[in-house]
Amino acid sequence: MNQIDPQSWKQDLPAFQAKTAEFYNGTLDKAAYKGFSGLYGSYAQKGGQASMLRLRMTAGRVTKEKLAFTAKAIREYGVPRAHFTTCQTIQLHDLDQAAVCAIMEQALDVGIVTMGGGGDFPRNVMCSPLSGVEKDAYFDVLPWAEAAGEYLMHFIKAEKMPRKLKVGFSSSPKNLTHATFRDLGFAARPDGTFDVYSAGGLGNNPRFGVLVAEAVAPEKILYYIKAMWLTFRAYGNYENRGKARTRYMQEACGGPEGYAKAYREKLAEVLASGEDLDIHPETPVCEKEGDGVTVAGPRVLEQKQSGLYTVAWHPLGGQPAVETLCALSDAIADMKDVEMRLAPDETAYLINLTGVEAQKVLSVTADGARSLFETSVSCIGGKTCQVGTRDSQGLLAACVAAVREAGLPDGALPRMHISGCPSSCGTHQTGAMGFRGASKLVDGKPQPAFTLFVGGCDAQGREAMGKEAGVLLEQDIPAFLVELGRTVAASGMDYAAWSQANPDGAAKLAAAYMG
Repeated sequence: MNQIDPQSWKQDLPAFQAKTAEFYNGTLDKAAYKGFSGLYGSYAQKGGQASMLRLRMTAGRVTKEKLAFTAKAIREYGVPRAHFTTCQTIQLHDLDQAAVCAIMEQALDVGIVTMGGGGDFPRNVMCSPLSGVEKDAYFDVLPWAEAAGEYLMHFIKAEKMPRKLKVGFSSSPKNLTHATFRDLGFAARPDGTFDVYSAGGLGNNPRFGVLVAEAVAPEKILYYIKAMWLTFRAYGNYENRGKARTRYMQEACGGPEGYAKAYREKLAEVLASGEDLDIHPETPVCEKEGDGVTVAGPRVLEQKQSGLYTVAWHPLGGQPAVETLCALSDAIADMKDVEMRLAPDETAYLINLTGVEAQKVLSVTADGARSLFETSVSCIGGKTCQVGTRDSQGLLAACVAAVREAGLPDGALPRMHISGCPSSCGTHQTGAMGFRGASKLVDGKPQPAFTLFVGGCDAQGREAMGKEAGVLLEQDIPAFLVELGRTVAASGMDYAAWSQANPDGAAKLAAAYMG
């Protein structure tokens, strides 16, 4: 497989610069600009006065060089806001015309390609964030995820698909990347092979993926990716964008079995074509040794490499203070083999740390979540996103403030997943508790509200989509959560145990707030 030189994408940038100039001078409307700019990984924010740029971090891996570039761009262009996304990328927000064009071009010099970050293209390939360092993972899937990411870049200029294509790799049944319900997912097995799932996805009419292959040798994964692309082109809906995601192909093909048959037919075509798509990426070996210093704490994980640690950092709402992000880059600059991994729940992990290094990173990142509840997931929200309905970030901030004021113990509330609209960028259907932007009539007038979802689970073998429990006014949600947390705390159990003992408990408490 030939890799695409990141520098080669620079030939496409003048077109983006020209269209962006037209948009900002008012000669190109926002709909036309949105349809164009997504290819480049950039969208105008709500109001049309600023841009966001999505820095593709393949497999969620942020090397020291890529983090240093991000910090440099933040400082040089005065970027005020960043966001860790649920697809393991870094978004830079509130950029002006000059900044978005310059950062996009300069990013290519360190191998950060923004192309295909939006629009109807293969999106950032996802990967279990602790692959290669986690003790209980089946095997290190990162090299295979990175190879898949390289391969998928070839389809950005190929025949257009109906909509975006999301591919994920999981290294254990934790299934953090939702490999069993992605457009295409590779779920690791204990024997060092992958089970392959296809045509799943969140959002309206969510679907679990169809198991289309078992025990696939890792070196053969590109054949399955090519088959997915061919299947999407053949059976995807080009006429109705609302039904142009892969999950709708299950229905188009007559159900899961019919879809599996259609996919396997395309796979057979790929295998019979004679095209050589075998890959043999190297699995890196970390030979770094510990320094004998022992570190422990709620944000510290022991790696499978003896004496080395991982530190977790979850900025509230996945929005790191840009000053902290820059300070973190400075702190790890001279630390051997250290890098950042982004997780689908908006947590960042700093891996391959000695004890002393872990202590330093803990100090730099002390501004993050203080409890399980504070690691809640939120999309960027309707104040920023053009298609967002509600301010998911604002809701999370209000809830965190209320829970802190109430003094609830850690564990009394679960991690929430908040999406501002049905697109499910906050993965509201996958968590024990989720909220999706909505409206509610009060005295005949629509008011900001969120639909409550309960009982979701993303663990492989226990997958469940959260069930709708009703609609709450946005202003009532913090009070509901405080009451729920107090009820759970009084039981002497944490939320996971309490909800198992009281399956309808959260929904019943919420009913009093639904009016």
